[in-house]
Amino acid sequence: MPRRRAARRGLRKLRLLALAFFTARELVSRAFFCTFDALTFLIPFRAVLTYLVVLAYILVAGPIGLVIAIVFRWKRGLYALGHAGVRLALACAGIRFRVAGRELVPQTAVVFCSNHESNVDPAVLFEALHPQLHVLYKAELHRFPIMGTVFDVGGFVPIDRADRDKAMASIATGAESLRAGHSFLIFPEGTRSRTGHLLPFKKGGFIMAIQAQVPIVPVAIQGARAAMKKGSALVRPVHVSVRIGTPIPTAGLTLDDRDDLIAKVRQEIELLVAQGSLWQ
Repeated sequence: MPRRRAARRGLRKLRLLALAFFTARELVSRAFFCTFDALTFLIPFRAVLTYLVVLAYILVAGPIGLVIAIVFRWKRGLYALGHAGVRLALACAGIRFRVAGRELVPQTAVVFCSNHESNVDPAVLFEALHPQLHVLYKAELHRFPIMGTVFDVGGFVPIDRADRDKAMASIATGAESLRAGHSFLIFPEGTRSRTGHLLPFKKGGFIMAIQAQVPIVPVAIQGARAAMKKGSALVRPVHVSVRIGTPIPTAGLTLDDRDDLIAKVRQEIELLVAQGSLWQ
């Protein structure tokens, strides 16, 4: 009898230990998933906060930058405010980037030619590539209050692809700016790729480079798609990689050479993309 009672007591203890173990495991599991769900739930709030901070910065710094650039003719000051705003936006969104190949960029004016993954790309590349980078951008973005005026004063060039005559005039304006020593950023795909594969390249930016006889610098950006997927307004914290390739000269080229030039630049960007992330 004593042995049976001892065995029963031992069995009860084992059952209690097992129950305690599985209960503790369930509590830890629930706590983990609650924490995960809470972090996921906070992503929209962080995105809204980022948008509000950026909007407030534009409303405050935009007019100040315009006064500095127009009244005092200090364009560098406008760009300094622009870079400060971009750094603030990236910090709020939790977006960090690394750059490889800066040493390849010549001191002369160039056309940076990049693939396009998300709406985050322009901000990252504006900060990563050049202290006074000009951009050939979609004309519809010019409609945003204050921003369109800042773009004009900063030397950005809108291009209306729906109107060929206006588009060619914009390309001529960009070429003139390049000859004056200002570097440009172009996204030849014209829109963001959903798959990561390069879309067909538009010819406008290449015509601009040939007209100005300046080198084209291939650029590959990776990781930004996870920050802001096409069709989504949410901005997520990510690590972005920017790889800069060897400049491709256009000296001596004519418009008849533009298709060969496009093929060469496209191949270089594909090779840069194939090198993978800088965060690995």
